[in-house]
Amino acid sequence: MTVDLLLGLQWGDEGKGKIVDVLTSNYDIIARFQGGPNAGHTLEFDGIKHVLRTIPSGIFHKTAVNIIGNGVVIDPVVFQKEIEGLEKFNLDIKSKLIISRKAHLILPTHRLLDAASEASKGKAKIGSTLKGIGPTYMDKTGRNGLRVGDIELEDFADRYRALADKHEAMIKFYDVAIQYNLEELEKEFFESIEELKKLDFIDSEEYLHQAQKAGKSILCEGAQGSLLDVDFGTYPFVTSSNTTAAGACTGLGIAPNKIKEVYGIFKAYVTRVGSGPFPTELFDEDGATMARVGNEFGSVTGRQRRCGWLDLVALKYAVQINGVTQLMMMKGDVLSGFETLKVCTEYNYKGEKISHFPYNIEPENVTPVYQDFKGWKQDLTGMTTYDELPTELKEYIEFIEKEVEVPIKIVSVGPDRKQTILK
Repeated sequence: MTVDLLLGLQWGDEGKGKIVDVLTSNYDIIARFQGGPNAGHTLEFDGIKHVLRTIPSGIFHKTAVNIIGNGVVIDPVVFQKEIEGLEKFNLDIKSKLIISRKAHLILPTHRLLDAASEASKGKAKIGSTLKGIGPTYMDKTGRNGLRVGDIELEDFADRYRALADKHEAMIKFYDVAIQYNLEELEKEFFESIEELKKLDFIDSEEYLHQAQKAGKSILCEGAQGSLLDVDFGTYPFVTSSNTTAAGACTGLGIAPNKIKEVYGIFKAYVTRVGSGPFPTELFDEDGATMARVGNEFGSVTGRQRRCGWLDLVALKYAVQINGVTQLMMMKGDVLSGFETLKVCTEYNYKGEKISHFPYNIEPENVTPVYQDFKGWKQDLTGMTTYDELPTELKEYIEFIEKEVEVPIKIVSVGPDRKQTILK
């Protein structure tokens, strides 16, 4: 029996989907433990690019069972479109995908609440993806939410109406101009609910308990990244769930002492979408080059990602709070061609140098302290072994390993699953 955990160590978009896809053949079950459909996991193989939003990244493997855990919030409309997009690949979705009854539902009015809340903030907006995820988690913690298991109840429509009416009253409170046709949105929602019913709903914590007893291997898959964790991220510019290792326990019902390996995914540089502090952000040609070469646009939102040099202060923090046992470095190929690479090793924080991640990393408090590294010119995308990699890249990797005190086991040199070097 093995329970391993894979999560992102930065502000999301680290390439988790690709690594889950690469690792899936080693596991019987892939279980998504938190987040909603704003999280786009991109997988690329056989010349085709796939973007998954809610469905775990093991769906393309013939033997893996994929579970959407209780910590996830599901938009039935988005979910139906995601399944329809997979139909052409002749996947046996019905037998390979099961859903926790305790997962919460995103209602159309959750999306409207999200838009009204963000519009009311003006310049202080947090950069929400407007998918209704924040309001859904608010209803969850406020004990108002609707869950997948409620769909099986005879009074589901009444429960829906009561919550939607409450949301409409809240939307009026925000006093902002947003245009919507709720009747049309609700028609689409209830049609999607009927499609959702075609899948099997499970008591996922019991299912996973029995799977562990039976010796099954389980990979827990996170969404977003550790610096977007609602407790440990750059609050309030965060998501609404626990994206760190602890979220796998609460989002699946797996005991912490059952988790063995914690795989931490990070980019060879850093990106961020939306608002919020970003100490190593670049506003020059280097940042523009990273965005262009790395194709740094959101796989779901299409938003351009902010780019910057690798921040080891933030990376060490994420490794620490997650108990990471193995690292995987993504997009090393994007840094090919830079004369000099910079790595942030400390912060100047209120007049003193610190090497830990402080409460506030706003630019008025924090300035990065950099160490320079020699770049490399070689194209990495065709390389298949660690020995082939440029000496400069190996030195870059070894420095990171020494600083964070965790080995880097995988180096990704391109988006395709084959462009993955095991170290």
